[in-house]
Amino acid sequence: MKLINLYTGSFKGLSQESWMLALVMLINRAGSMVLPFLGVYMTNHLHFSIENSGIVLSFFGIGSVIGSWLGGMITDKIGEYRVQSLSLLLSVPLFCLIPLFTTEAGLAGIILAQSIVSETFRPANSVAITKYARPENITRAFSLNRMAVNLGFSIGPALGGILSAISYEFLFFSNALAALLAGLMYIWFFRKRARLAKAKAKKVKEAIAVKKESSPYRDSKFIVYCIFCMLFAICFFQLFSTLTIFYKDTVHMSQQNIGYILGYSGFLIVLLEMGLVQVAEKYFTLAFTMLIGTFLCGVSYAMLAFDYSMVALIVSMTLLCVGEIWTLPFMSTITALRSGDRNKGAYMGLNGISFSVAFIVTPYVGTLIAERFGFTVLWIGTGVLAVIIAIAFYFIIPWMLSEKVSKEEIV
Repeated sequence: MKLINLYTGSFKGLSQESWMLALVMLINRAGSMVLPFLGVYMTNHLHFSIENSGIVLSFFGIGSVIGSWLGGMITDKIGEYRVQSLSLLLSVPLFCLIPLFTTEAGLAGIILAQSIVSETFRPANSVAITKYARPENITRAFSLNRMAVNLGFSIGPALGGILSAISYEFLFFSNALAALLAGLMYIWFFRKRARLAKAKAKKVKEAIAVKKESSPYRDSKFIVYCIFCMLFAICFFQLFSTLTIFYKDTVHMSQQNIGYILGYSGFLIVLLEMGLVQVAEKYFTLAFTMLIGTFLCGVSYAMLAFDYSMVALIVSMTLLCVGEIWTLPFMSTITALRSGDRNKGAYMGLNGISFSVAFIVTPYVGTLIAERFGFTVLWIGTGVLAVIIAIAFYFIIPWMLSEKVSKEEIV
């Protein structure tokens, strides 16, 4: 009963706007069937080699770097409302164009364009979450948003596995439809709120002298933190590239079953995230939460080197989900704590770039290691790297946040 009360209590205090941001994210991510199946689409349908598929997937990461930087910069200039609206609506035609490109160069080009547009959404969305949440509820607001992402992710890949067995084109058109619905709902709900917020900000700016805040690109402590976030993302993002290929080629799972296990991961996060975040906030420090979360992600991959029976695959995915819950939302909270009031977009953008760089590196390095040395080496290497990162987080976070947060909250 105590655990149930703890879980239900985690939803208290969240604003209407936080719930609507989560709903928009749910609709958008429910159509996110493209990325998890893109590697399989290229190797099975377009008959690209595994290595060339990894290169094409890396262009998604290149676009993410550009989109994260661009989104962070323009969010601080024109506001998160315009950036999110444009990103969602412009994604629609780009998703529809992807099936028309069937060569490595052509597909890499359209994936680059699509990822630039879609990834401008990320820093703007993070700024919106911090804007509409109370300071004490920021991590839970991020968790609510991620819960929506994962609920959508539990629906999308499961449906994507079924649709891809019929026709891969359905994946791209479904993604386009979801982006359109999410964009229209977002504009409908936030249009008036954005106007009021803009008018209020203008009055405040006229009333007081606005203090200029430093750029995150000159914040050496934050840059070190982002480097380790990038290394963590390189480990974690095997989920979206090499892991599905491993399921297909080594475990010999059907596309439907791949969709089901990915859907299970999303469902599990929806079920556990708010409660586990509440547990971490109540009983753990920021540094310890990041330590244990990163460590569990490493264990989840390392165990695949020794056993990939169905039971082991489910245990591995469960550990990965718990590790993800105790890592990703807290990364965003730490970024928000380090930033100021008027440079949050830039800070969120730089942290987003660390993930985007990982999207470039992970598919190519992961598929290269898997093809030349085997998946056993890949999974053990991923596990060892994650343990090193976990220890680094434990010491870096107190060093970075010592001026911003009390020592008891950090270590």
